[in-house]
Amino acid sequence: MSRIYLASRSPRRRELLRQIGVTFEIVLLREDTKRGLDIDETPLADETPQDYALRVALRKAELAAHFLGRRTLPMLPVLAADTTVVCDGRIFGKPADQEDAVRMLKALAGRMHEVVSAIAVYSEQQQIERAVSVSAVWLRPLTHDEIVRYVGTGEPHDKAGAYAIQGRAGAFVQRIDGSYSGIMGLPLAETAELLTRAGLQVP
Repeated sequence: MSRIYLASRSPRRRELLRQIGVTFEIVLLREDTKRGLDIDETPLADETPQDYALRVALRKAELAAHFLGRRTLPMLPVLAADTTVVCDGRIFGKPADQEDAVRMLKALAGRMHEVVSAIAVYSEQQQIERAVSVSAVWLRPLTHDEIVRYVGTGEPHDKAGAYAIQGRAGAFVQRIDGSYSGIMGLPLAETAELLTRAGLQVP
């Protein structure tokens, strides 16, 4: 059986790992701005979206492994990931509020954007494997009322780019070129390859 630590709160990533038969335990990093963030996810100046997503994923994996070492827990591979949406070279992270979600969806509607998903695996040998998946997504034109109704469902609030392809926003997607699971947040082909390199059997 393949068993790892997953440094992510995302229910989508948990679902995708179960899909390929990977058993995991969750390692939670702090994401509450009131208590202090474990990782600053602010993009750096002149940082490409791919470099940004990979830097965040690598930092999550390294920090989670460090926490596990301090707690003297059994060492297993640690998987971390980061997903961002890119349009016209701009990074669209999680919306700050409903108004921000509306703004993002208006910018993405009726055109193509990219979804960048980076993954990092920190192995028991303290080596890090990494990969980046880039997919193109075309959303159909959306009316203001459609966007407002969708944002009102609450689905966009914790999603990069303010939409979930596996949720209600699936009705907005005309076409994709790339990895569906990567757009969800965890590209399975690349994940399986990295976990195999770390010594696991997947699937």
